[in-house]
Amino acid sequence: MQAVILAAGKSTRTHPLTLTRPKPLLRAANKTLLEHNLENLSGIADEAIIVIGYRKDMIKKYIGSKYKGMKIKYAEQRRQLGTGNALLEVEKYVKGDFVLLYGDDIYSKRDFKNILRNKYSILVRKVENPSAFGVVIEKNNILTGIIEKPKKFVSNLVSTGLYRLDKGIFSMIKKLKKSKRGEYELTDAIENLAEKEKIYCVMSKDWLPICYPRDLLKADKSLRKTKNFMGKNSKISGNVNNSSIGNSCIIGGIVKNSIIMDGSIIDENSVVEDSVIGENVHFSGRTISKKSVGAIIGDNCELVNVKIMPMVKINPFSRIKNKAIMHDVK
Repeated sequence: MQAVILAAGKSTRTHPLTLTRPKPLLRAANKTLLEHNLENLSGIADEAIIVIGYRKDMIKKYIGSKYKGMKIKYAEQRRQLGTGNALLEVEKYVKGDFVLLYGDDIYSKRDFKNILRNKYSILVRKVENPSAFGVVIEKNNILTGIIEKPKKFVSNLVSTGLYRLDKGIFSMIKKLKKSKRGEYELTDAIENLAEKEKIYCVMSKDWLPICYPRDLLKADKSLRKTKNFMGKNSKISGNVNNSSIGNSCIIGGIVKNSIIMDGSIIDENSVVEDSVIGENVHFSGRTISKKSVGAIIGDNCELVNVKIMPMVKINPFSRIKNKAIMHDVK
């Protein structure tokens, strides 16, 4: 079995974290989103084809040509023309049936096994905010339609972006016209396929969608099961609670319900809670949390004696001292 992983997009909703890396290389529980999916595909797929685009070389360098015995191939989407166009880039590599997934969400091994029980399948999930996803219309667990991000409530059942398909989907994509967004939409091709074939809706309990940085925190917490995760060569003299600490970090202060990426320093007497701190950040001060959301700080920042209000985003390479930060820093 082959797996196709769509990982070409330039995510703006996860800024500032994705200004310096592709979204699939964000980490939850000290592993990249791509690694979580590749590990869960182990024993199910013997080859993964990753569609790359934005900051493509970072993914190729990090993952390489093999991952724990699984062959890795790459196909490039040179222009951002939608998920349908991205999938079309792998046509020459696909031999038959395959699993298709988005590279910036996390799917469990159980998800992958369940999706293989039918010739054509779509993994679905009930959510509280269906307007942010492709809403699924079904009858007796058979897909009848997908409505992309509807403005009015239709259903709370949504597509997770995980499918079992075969080579026939490529002919469907080639017949597509651009959507109002100027893209070739994979969901349009899936709807066309559903008119000819039964596509079974498979319910997931494990899907971890990553739309915004706060979702990364939720996924991190879910995967860690409230335990601390500590990277290699990190030194902790402060207090770490329910958090992920990357490699080569120095934690002198308090870190709670947060992600601290590689090489970052949290000074003594500092407090970081419900926040994501990028790589190689020097932080001194306090992040304020509201409704379990703190600050989102990009890579290579130096923030000394600062107080950061809830939900504030700070772009990479920012230098700020002795200040209360009330608004986003770009």
